[in-house]
Amino acid sequence: MESLLRQPAFLAVVILFALVEALWRVRTGRGYDWAGAGASFGVALGNLAARPVNGAIVAAILGSAYLASPFRWPVDDWRVWLVAFIAVELCYYWFHRWSHTVRWMWASHAVHHSATEFGFPAAVRLGWTGAFSGGWIAFLPLALAGLNPLMIAALLAANLTYQFFLHTEAVGRLGPLEWVLNTPTHHRVHHACNEPYLDKNFGGVLIVFDRMYGTFAEKREPPRCGLVSGFQSVNPIEIAFHEWREMFADMRRAGSLTGALRVAVSRPGDVVPRPPGSNST
Repeated sequence: MESLLRQPAFLAVVILFALVEALWRVRTGRGYDWAGAGASFGVALGNLAARPVNGAIVAAILGSAYLASPFRWPVDDWRVWLVAFIAVELCYYWFHRWSHTVRWMWASHAVHHSATEFGFPAAVRLGWTGAFSGGWIAFLPLALAGLNPLMIAALLAANLTYQFFLHTEAVGRLGPLEWVLNTPTHHRVHHACNEPYLDKNFGGVLIVFDRMYGTFAEKREPPRCGLVSGFQSVNPIEIAFHEWREMFADMRRAGSLTGALRVAVSRPGDVVPRPPGSNST
């Protein structure tokens, strides 16, 4: 796992799995969205370029919270790692759920859901504005509780590495494992824009918090991958910023600072009423 998390090695794994999956899709008659895959890798390159800045901002925030905490959990105790794994998974669940239900956070996460074909390239279609959209706030309590930010980062990296392998249609149901683990079948539901599947299956490695909090959905009808808005593009810059552009336009039309803030924290797709007399254009 450690070698997978080094960028060159992980990139090689991504390319290898994407090529094998492309061959499988073509040979089984499913077809392959070559343009979409190329766009996903273009977005991934932009994410890699932005990662040092995003990482530095998040590291500074979590590091400051850790230094301010009166607690310290030992990093050489396996029991701490076990508890931290569950805690990071819970915080990831809420980060992921808020990223779908708070428009400001969705503006960054929508990038990941813009792929219209569910496959390994979609896994690396990640936003460029993670620190700006504020997802780190979900993990702030862990640092304030005295959990070393390096431990948080390592567990989150392992969590995201696991999730890469969920982005494929080549793996079917996994029986009893699906009661506890997030699986490709569960994650296909998460990426679907079908009405019954919206805002479901937010877990990272585990699916138990979705079951606990009522956001779990079983795969019934065939999932359709993509955004509800129907947005599609193969331009990485357009993919990375289209939702920010749309949100800021709605914020400008809101007519007041309060209205703009209401737009920012609304659910994606909600129509926020403007005050009487505000500009409707």
